[in-house]
Amino acid sequence: MKALIYDGKVRLDKNHPVPERKPFEALIRVMKAGICKTDLEIVKGYLDFKGILGHEFVGKVEKSPDQNLIGKRVVGEINISCGTCIYCLKGIPSHCENRLVLGIKNKNGVFSEYVSLSIENIHIIPDSITEEQAIFVEPLAAALQILEQVHIQPQENIIVLGDGNLGLLCAQVINLTGAQVLVVGKHQTKLEILKQKGIRTCLIDEISRERADVVIECTGSPAGLKEAFQIVHPQGTIVLKSTYAEQPKINLAPIVINEITIIGSRCGPFQPAIRLLENNSIDVLPLISERFPLEKGVSAIQAAKREETLKVILDIGEN
Repeated sequence: MKALIYDGKVRLDKNHPVPERKPFEALIRVMKAGICKTDLEIVKGYLDFKGILGHEFVGKVEKSPDQNLIGKRVVGEINISCGTCIYCLKGIPSHCENRLVLGIKNKNGVFSEYVSLSIENIHIIPDSITEEQAIFVEPLAAALQILEQVHIQPQENIIVLGDGNLGLLCAQVINLTGAQVLVVGKHQTKLEILKQKGIRTCLIDEISRERADVVIECTGSPAGLKEAFQIVHPQGTIVLKSTYAEQPKINLAPIVINEITIIGSRCGPFQPAIRLLENNSIDVLPLISERFPLEKGVSAIQAAKREETLKVILDIGEN
């Protein structure tokens, strides 16, 4: 099969072995995949991953121990847990001590014609959701995780830092709570997507007087956390969504002096994300910037690195 691999550089392997399906796994023919900021950090050396990139996808099940899955369009959760460690037994398998992470840690990803994945990780996509919408289930679930971790009230002021894909998704999710949302970014064209939905936005150099009860940091840059310290109220909360290869220098004094709560936030619930897309409560299609065939995956990665780009999609297989 064809696969987009990172082994110190990004390259297309036209003769990669099709994954061998384990008894508890399904073999999925990948239809479309999305390039994520994490993928771009991996090619900078983040987590020292080597292998097939990618974790946002939609595909069709070809083989499965559960016959009801065969032929179904599916998406998949990225954390593959062992089921027996202390964290699995505590009911938090996404923090499994022995976990594999699709396209990120010890598990080949989805920038390929086929992927194998535990059937426990698979979610069927309703017919009303298109393949391009389905690609956004995983990052939308990550945005929804914020609501699992922070009780946001309608009277609160929330600032989302960052106008990339995740920032725009987080803004739409938080806006559903009725809270006062402001999204801060560097690109007027990206912010315009939210302005058309009635969500308040501003450029980074316009926020000098803005303060928030909760700051959601989605910039993908260490500078974003420093900015978050400047705008969060004392006893406020910073939700950190960014991951990056660079190791930031952090001044801990403001956390202590202003009694700031910092919450790391990662993967989230898939079923609510699927329902939001099914009900058209979240609009993801304006976030798509470009589409490339898998054969031009190296060019797709380069396109995704451009500041003005939002989501880049790889078209991999037919419906």
